[in-house]
Amino acid sequence: MSTEGSIGIIGGSGVYNIDSIERVKEHIVETPYGNPSSSILEAKIEGNRFFFIPRHGKKHNILPHEINYRANIFALKSLGVKYVLSVTAVGSLKEDYPPRTFVLPDQFIDWTKGKRERSFFGKGIVGHVSTARPINLELQNLVAKSCEQQKINYVKGGTYICIEGPQYSSRAESFLYKSFGASVIGMTNVPESYLAKEAGMAYAAVAMVTDFDCWKEEDCNVKDIMRVMKDNNISVQKLILNVIPKLAKHPFEFKAEIKDAIMTEYEDLDREQKKIVDILIK
Repeated sequence: MSTEGSIGIIGGSGVYNIDSIERVKEHIVETPYGNPSSSILEAKIEGNRFFFIPRHGKKHNILPHEINYRANIFALKSLGVKYVLSVTAVGSLKEDYPPRTFVLPDQFIDWTKGKRERSFFGKGIVGHVSTARPINLELQNLVAKSCEQQKINYVKGGTYICIEGPQYSSRAESFLYKSFGASVIGMTNVPESYLAKEAGMAYAAVAMVTDFDCWKEEDCNVKDIMRVMKDNNISVQKLILNVIPKLAKHPFEFKAEIKDAIMTEYEDLDREQKKIVDILIK
């Protein structure tokens, strides 16, 4: 089994600054759902090929609710990506998870406001994919081992609550989210994680803590968050350099639930619908 070209990274522009990656080419990918956040970088680490897309665009000019999540995931899948590692900044809702902690969540709560397109199904294609287990635990374990080897402070497991943004929480909201039992709060991993599940991909997230949201006395602000993010970017670059060769050497099979999820008969789909389904189930 080969992972050649089947690894994708979604995250910030810091990946471009990894000195030891070999840049191969930029892919401009058109999708039935519009344009992705940017062109997709094809690169290599120790000869192992992977694809990278900056979630907020190369110039970080796309707000969380403006991201075309469907196009990003569909573009990666159309390039043959099978495993997705999502890197994201979050606030902590737990005293034990201070800034610079990497949380590897296994559950999500969608607290967005309905502005985001969250499914590939519709317009003549009916399907239902379970998101009971949105994270691929084998990929999560691999990331955890890499965190250990790189001596990164991490927590395996927990719940990521995704809010609409772009504003940070009020204190009342922050305490509400804590009462849910959520571990971290962010603005980007939903519907991204659910779409990856619909696309039959193994998905794992690295939630990098930058602040304590605002449930503690100190309110979060962009200046302080950016200072912590510089340290987190250094750590996540080391993590990526470790994860990609490790995954390339130890690929794994997993069940892609999309193969049994589409209820509309294939013969009843038109040409464009069949193209979408063919990409999702390949």
